Amino acid sequence: MSLPEIVGRAQWRAAREELLRKEEAVRRAREELGVQRRRLPMVEVDTEYVFEGGDGKATLLDLFEGRAQLVVHHFMFAPQWETGCPCCAAFLDQLGHLAHLRARNTSFASVSRAPFTRILPFKARMGWAVPWYSSSHGDFNRDFEATVESDKGLVERPGISCFLRDHDRVFHTYSAYGEGLDGACTLGGLLDLTALGRDPAGGDRLRLHDEYDN
Repeated sequence: MSLPEIVGRAQWRAAREELLRKEEAVRRAREELGVQRRRLPMVEVDTEYVFEGGDGKATLLDLFEGRAQLVVHHFMFAPQWETGCPCCAAFLDQLGHLAHLRARNTSFASVSRAPFTRILPFKARMGWAVPWYSSSHGDFNRDFEATVESDKGLVERPGISCFLRDHDRVFHTYSAYGEGLDGACTLGGLLDLTALGRDPAGGDRLRLHDEYDN
């Protein structure tokens, strides 16, 4: 293993300040990218997608749970697989408590092509409380490019799709896949992918997750 060079405190401080200037440039670029992302146009979703979850059948509108925004995690779990993708599982392990998202008028749900009867025991095994739905009886995964055609047949890929609700109308605002999810499994990372950003209408200051109003 190659270790960093050993230097004195003054030399370390100078090197750190030089790196800090580069980090600040990246941060400013990321903030500008977020502004541009929020300016993206959106597309109305006019297909009646139907999912299966813990309470039975649900529409895409139902997945919002009455909130303004919805973040869908395309969890790789093909119908023939016995368990879900380890990388997608690691993403959910890092997600944290959904109360922080919900207080910012944003719902979160995972969606997979596996039947719900296979999702349910795997979800219990992992100890997750996140809403998780099966899209096995529709084209949701294909339409939002989480399942794509290849010369080897259908291929799953991890992704995030963001949606915005205007009363009963649903709009698709953004999607990212694969390496585009780097850094997204945090509160700020997810909100940065949405149309309303980190301060959506009806948002709230950070609190302990059990102190938000229901």
